[in-house]
Amino acid sequence: MARSIDLLPKAFADIRNNVGGLSRHVSAKAAARWQDAIYSAIMSLSQNAEQWPEADEAAELDRNVRCWLFGRGRHVYRILFTINGQTVNVLRIRHAAQDSLTDNDF
Repeated sequence: MARSIDLLPKAFADIRNNVGGLSRHVSAKAAARWQDAIYSAIMSLSQNAEQWPEADEAAELDRNVRCWLFGRGRHVYRILFTINGQTVNVLRIRHAAQDSLTDNDF
């Protein structure tokens, strides 16, 4: 059975900020491609969320945060999420070079 996806406000803001940055620094076309790809990846979590491992900072945060490394090369993003019953809560979308999550990031 497919899980529902809940894209939390900070994750939505992360996507919006990344799209804006790509539009300014690369191109609107590249930003649109990235946006389509990240939303497609997020939606696929409804079928495969349990296959992704715990995030490195999960124990420190005392939360069952999982992480999907999405992208390749210098363009890897961490899709950080939790599974609560039949809902996948997407918490944040962060570039792999960014610092680990803290309690203030939720």
